[in-house]
Amino acid sequence: MLPGGLLHTVDARPVRRSTRDWVVDSLIFVLAMLSTAALAGSVWVDDSLPLWVKCADIALGVASSAALWLRRRWPVGLALVLVPIGAFSLTAAAAGLVTLFTVAVHRRVGISAPVAVLSAATTPVFLAWRPDEAMPYWVVSGFGILATFAIFAWGMFVRARRQLVVSLHDRANRAESEQQLRVAQAQHLERTRIAREMHDVLAHRISLLSLHAGALEIRPDAPPDEVARAAAVIRSSAHQALQDLREVIGVLREEDSEPIRPQPTLADVPALIEESRGAGMKVRVDCKVEDLDAVPAAVGRNAYRVVQEGLTNARKHAAGVVVDILFEGTAGSGLTIAVRNQAPVGAPASIPGTGTGIVGLVERTGLAGGRLTHGRTDTGEFELRAWLPWPA
Repeated sequence: MLPGGLLHTVDARPVRRSTRDWVVDSLIFVLAMLSTAALAGSVWVDDSLPLWVKCADIALGVASSAALWLRRRWPVGLALVLVPIGAFSLTAAAAGLVTLFTVAVHRRVGISAPVAVLSAATTPVFLAWRPDEAMPYWVVSGFGILATFAIFAWGMFVRARRQLVVSLHDRANRAESEQQLRVAQAQHLERTRIAREMHDVLAHRISLLSLHAGALEIRPDAPPDEVARAAAVIRSSAHQALQDLREVIGVLREEDSEPIRPQPTLADVPALIEESRGAGMKVRVDCKVEDLDAVPAAVGRNAYRVVQEGLTNARKHAAGVVVDILFEGTAGSGLTIAVRNQAPVGAPASIPGTGTGIVGLVERTGLAGGRLTHGRTDTGEFELRAWLPWPA
């Protein structure tokens, strides 16, 4: 139910007349015809007018009301045609005002203002040869001129409001596009970071494969137990390398990116927590994982990043409050990590951020086959919760 002039800004399709326009045009046509009929009665009983003037006045009023169906296509042309008609026909007054309003809405003020002046000038001209005997000439003329400029001002207001709506719509579209671009960039950067991490992991796995395979090739007469141990390491390394490679299929990395140092795992989380405590944070840990070292490196690395991001967010947005960290899970059921903190009691710390850390975590956990949620809980706390698959 938007006007056709605004509908194309939403649908990006050329729309000459929307459903709302049809309803409004039909209503205006009916009202204009009713106004013509009401004024035609007063014209017909005016004995001071010749018969041909009465007939011409009524005919021009009916034609002007019917011509309102053309006001959206040729608003200025129709208004200029109705200006001289308005100086002669009383029944065409309603159609003239509607056309003036249309010009004020759809044309800039440099065009609509002269049309308004010409329309206002028809009132004293009309009253000069068909005066109103019940009221003074200048009173009626002034009232007609004020009514004309009131209609013009109303049309200018509607035009300004529609321009504001279009401006806000364009601004919202640009903001949405920029947000999508930032999210896409954050996802790309996170994929590149994961690819860099996996470069080190795969290089380590493949180097182990090459080392043990070379040892078997050089020492074909090695004892059976040593051969079995080497074969077990080769099998385990190959299996882990394939698993790590499966996680980053489709992830692109930049050719000129330099490899980073080996990434931490879940076993390094206690050191991260102690580092945060050393910085003044209040951290409570509820660890229900029996052996942190038993968590696979890929799973632990992602869990480490979740905890790191949760502590960073708490440091930035809820300085001074207690942060609760939960580790829970077993092999085969998955690993759950939750970082929770109360709302800040004072002003948040002025630590700048990119605002895309959560986006990167969502991308990271999604690539790992897990899921991540964040937001306020029913108790008013902010919680960052992730679930990662932990193969048996």
